[in-house]
Amino acid sequence: MRKKMTRRRFLKGTFGALLTAFAAGSGGYVYAHQIEPTLLDIQSVQIKHSLIPNSFNGIKLVQFSDTHLGFQYDLNQLKKIVAKINAINPDIILFTGDLMDEPNKYREIDQIAPILQQLNASIGKFCIYGNHDHGGYGTDLYKKIMESANFTLLLNQSIPIRLKDQSRIYLIGIDDAMLGRPDIGLAMDRVPANVFTILLSHAPDLADAASHFKINWQLSGHSHGGQVKIPFVGALVIPPFAKKYPEGLYSIGETNPLKLYVNRGLGTTRLPFRFMAKPELTIFTLQSDLEHSSIGKPQG
Repeated sequence: MRKKMTRRRFLKGTFGALLTAFAAGSGGYVYAHQIEPTLLDIQSVQIKHSLIPNSFNGIKLVQFSDTHLGFQYDLNQLKKIVAKINAINPDIILFTGDLMDEPNKYREIDQIAPILQQLNASIGKFCIYGNHDHGGYGTDLYKKIMESANFTLLLNQSIPIRLKDQSRIYLIGIDDAMLGRPDIGLAMDRVPANVFTILLSHAPDLADAASHFKINWQLSGHSHGGQVKIPFVGALVIPPFAKKYPEGLYSIGETNPLKLYVNRGLGTTRLPFRFMAKPELTIFTLQSDLEHSSIGKPQG
């Protein structure tokens, strides 16, 4: 029986044909398949806000995301990124979802936690669910791996990050938007007023909803930065809930705006290519700012 040609199937086929033609005509196939996926881009972003206590000045957070183990990303690459993160000497490590591409089909699952256990952070390691972490019966598998690796899994909940002087900020984590049940209100339920807050949401487009709460910054992944960007065509991989905010830094709202940063992730999905969307590791440095209510400035 002949399949009906839907708009989505037509666009996917057209984009695939464009990618093939582009790759064949320019030698881009080798670059997009074998080279760019290994070119790590380390971004440094300063987070300034008047609610950040002075004692948090210089605290470093490292975000990594979207490894999609089993599709194109392997355990050797995971070991290398662990070494790179440890070399940064982070105070806090954040993983924003999509550890394995298909959890129930990944054959080396028992080797993941021992590798992630080697990540060192003086204050702590935290994570949230992505859509692929729920897919393939992965919900419990992901939870077991991350908790075995000494990550705190935040599921529609918050946790205070305290220093020795009892100063604090709050880290908030919500469930995935596609296959989970994100609840920002529930996650914010125990967050006191007048404290600095960072929301972890795999899906960046939930920032519009988050901007209605007293959330200062949101860190997300999911988009892969579009993963493959064809000149004059645009991005080929734009998942739901990452269409409005695909990568980089955004300011949402006019009064006390929410700052959103979208990490491009490390692995690939759907297409085994990256083009004009290098894998990313992001370093955030906290800084108290008594003159402005919220400033975020990329460096480099």
